[in-house]
Formats: sequence, structure tokens, C-alpha cells
Amino acid sequence: MFLRIVVAITGASGILYAQRLLDNLEPHEHEIHVVLSSYAHVVIAEELPAGLRLKKGVTTHSLKSMNAPFASGSNAPEAMVVIPCSMGTLGRIAHGYSEDVLLRAADVVLKEKKKLILVARETPLNLVHIRNFELLLLAGATILPANPSFYTRPQTVEQVVDTVVARVLDHLSVPHSLAPRWQAESE
Repeated sequence: MFLRIVVAITGASGILYAQRLLDNLEPHEHEIHVVLSSYAHVVIAEELPAGLRLKKGVTTHSLKSMNAPFASGSNAPEAMVVIPCSMGTLGRIAHGYSEDVLLRAADVVLKEKKKLILVARETPLNLVHIRNFELLLLAGATILPANPSFYTRPQTVEQVVDTVVARVLDHLSVPHSLAPRWQAESE
């Protein structure tokens, strides 16, 4: 199934989650748009010194450009993933603060009842975070915290990250083979 997907990257630690998602989305199968928050550039430089790798066919947008095609309800994307999602961005989305194209796109996705996946990257959580989670869940967003699983015994950091990215792809209904599926025990 062809999807128009917006991948938004914020300044939370965990840029590898975004990179692995982008590595596993094919521009010839989906229309992929990328937008970075102001602080995302700083975290990318720190965590991915070689920079963010984008496949040919991925479209990038300036944070301040409200002319992006997905910034209007008349042209909403099917899905948006904010990965990693800082609590500041999550809070601004929860309260409809649409000062830039990243926040406006999230607002559009919610109001048009499309799929908004927020890969929250923070610990511990405070009551404000929890209340913002609640607002977003009530509005129709999916909160998918960057909580990796270990039952597959991942051997590398990338394999640990992929346990989260696999769940994101599942929620996008994008086929993948990043992590084995849970199997019932044989008797």
C-alpha cells in the first residue's frame, strides 16, 4: 500500500531511531517527506557524525516553510512519525501550538484523523508528560515510546534500535523483517 509519510526528527537523543526508520522506508514504494526541528541538527551532529543518510527520492522541508504539501488538511499525509519525539515537541503538539511546519503537520494529521505516531524519548516522566500523553491519545495519536525489547537477544545497538523501529513500521502497516515475530512455544 502506497503511503505519503512525514518523518519528523526532533532534538531528543535517539537519532538512530530516525535513521533506521528512514533506512527501512523505500521512496519508490512510499512518498517520504522529512522535516527536522531546530535542535535536531545539533543532536544529529553529536550522534551521527557522518550525518543523516537519506535515500534518493526522499524530500526534505525547511522547518519554517509552511508551503509543504502536507501542511494543509486538503493534502494531509496518510501518516506522520515524530522520531525521536522530545517532550517539548510532544507538549506543543498536544496543545495545538503550530508555529512551524513540523507542528502544523502534526496538527493537520490529528484534525484529519490520519495516523500520528510519536516515538517519545524521555525518562523519567513527570505528570505534565503523562497529561500530554493523555491529550494526544484522546486526540487519536499513537504514543510509541522508544522502549526496546530484548527477548530476541539483540547483539548490536542497531538491533536494539530495530526492535522499536519494527513496531513503528507495524503501526504504519509497512512490511519488514527487522525483528522476528513473537512465537508461541512449541509443546
